[in-house]
Amino acid sequence: MSTTDAQQVAEESSAAMVAADAAARSAGIAVAAIGPGHATATLTVAEHQVNGHGVCHGGVLFLLADTAMAHACNSYGTSTVASGADIAFLRPGSLGDELTATATERALAGRSGLYDVTVRTADGTVVAEFRGRTRQVPGLAAPPRV
Repeated sequence: MSTTDAQQVAEESSAAMVAADAAARSAGIAVAAIGPGHATATLTVAEHQVNGHGVCHGGVLFLLADTAMAHACNSYGTSTVASGADIAFLRPGSLGDELTATATERALAGRSGLYDVTVRTADGTVVAEFRGRTRQVPGLAAPPRV
């Protein structure tokens, strides 16, 4: 497959996922960049996303990182789901912060994948580091192409 074809598959898979992902959409997450094995997702922290300490809820940070990984691992047009993930919260995100999660594929072995995701503020401050494991699922319907 040519680089152009691979990029087109990534873009089509991502567009289909965006259309079907109510959780990410309702959180205000947008996919800013996509390519084979990598993706970038963004979110501006809203009032309903802060916790009792007035900082971005960890579950929201996890959702942002997981969404970036989902687009990266599905960028080949094969249905792939998370099989596990860990996140380290390094600094709090604040109300109004523009957060960017950048997912990078680290390894593919058979149907299993490994992805690292860094969540940063607009000034480049690292808020969280996420490592996710994925599994291609042959019986699961592939993301519909748009």
